[in-house]
Amino acid sequence: MSKLRNWMMLTGFIALFSTFLAGCGRTIKETGKASYYAGKFIGRKTANGETFRKRKLTAASKTLPFGTHVKVKNLKNGKTVKVRINDRGPFIPGRIIDLSWKAAKRLDMLDDGVVPVQIKYKKH
Repeated sequence: MSKLRNWMMLTGFIALFSTFLAGCGRTIKETGKASYYAGKFIGRKTANGETFRKRKLTAASKTLPFGTHVKVKNLKNGKTVKVRINDRGPFIPGRIIDLSWKAAKRLDMLDDGVVPVQIKYKKH
């Protein structure tokens, strides 16, 4: 009987601990405007030391830690893309993220240049 009780207690503890871990990172949503990098930045170093490549799914944020993965939604057309933060910016009021060319293309915002977006990320 004690083996069964111990097994049940262990199972309960694992279930409780798993639930706790699942809730540790909460999802944050922000809205604002997104822009994308001008061609003159290709090949330059980003704030985290990487070389900027327009065909990578990367972005700049003023506040998010380097390496944060962000889901960006174009509020004009509903298209989304996932990017990794590797730079600082944009430094224009109202803009919350500056995207690589590839990310901007996936959001279908190349012609517009600046679009309203929602960003989502996990805060740990």
